[in-house]
Amino acid sequence: METVLITGGTGMVGKAITTHLLANGYKVIILTRQLPVTKNKASAVEYALWNINAQTIDITALQKADYIIHLAGAGVVDKKWTPAYKLEIQNSRTESSKLIIHTLHNNVNKVKTIVSASAIGWYGEDTFKHERSFVETDKAATGFLGETCQLWEQSIEPAEALQKRLVKLRIGIVLSNDGGALAEFKKPISLGVAGILGNGKQVVSWIHIDDLCRLFINALENDQLYGSYNAVAPAPVTNKTLTIELAKKMKGKFFIPLHVPAFILKVMLGDRSIEVLKSATVSSEKIVKTGFTFLYPTINLALKQLCKA
Repeated sequence: METVLITGGTGMVGKAITTHLLANGYKVIILTRQLPVTKNKASAVEYALWNINAQTIDITALQKADYIIHLAGAGVVDKKWTPAYKLEIQNSRTESSKLIIHTLHNNVNKVKTIVSASAIGWYGEDTFKHERSFVETDKAATGFLGETCQLWEQSIEPAEALQKRLVKLRIGIVLSNDGGALAEFKKPISLGVAGILGNGKQVVSWIHIDDLCRLFINALENDQLYGSYNAVAPAPVTNKTLTIELAKKMKGKFFIPLHVPAFILKVMLGDRSIEVLKSATVSSEKIVKTGFTFLYPTINLALKQLCKA
């Protein structure tokens, strides 16, 4: 039984990936700042301590690992983007990578592959007028999120010099019933209001949580994969389309579409409004060409499954 060491394993994506890994016969070790109070001895999940600020890690846990899935990082939309929190967003990603690289470099290990999270925040605002989509070779945007994603990816790239195969997945808007963006979309709809953000024309490049988990496992198992791949479904949609389709699945005809003006979002969210109002059409062609197939390639299929679950 091969072992996967996961950073950020207690978050929404980490929990889902852990479930998929266990179903596929892997053993999982989750790095955490605090060990759980109770342990399930029958579980194939272990927990090990690390501390990014102190740059300490359970070396024994790392030495058990055949693979590393690196998800650690402070939530981008969790708090107001103060200068201090912006620094935390960046440092939580780069310093955690630094700790992993340093530990691998200085200790005997059997890690073959590292699959690291990144994000489509790498890309800026659509300026193509639907002529093309963002692809992996496009340069990072110059704003905060573009800079953060670039630093994030650069921080884990020394793994290649350690002869580790490295895959970086630039994750789109994750649709899951366990939190994240979908929960925020659902809140007003549950009250009968389909809240369309701004003019609703901004393109959302999304991915169903199950397809994202399958992508991570595919990246572990397919040794032909290396470098950056966009982890997005093949059919991006506008914010308005996503919102209306979700409202139909939840409420049938019994909802009222309502635009939330951009200026209100800017007052409520500050700089974070850039993320919800930005249009980013991102291509999945590179990963599709490797033979990966999506279970939920369209928003209709994705929301149909999520609203049933």
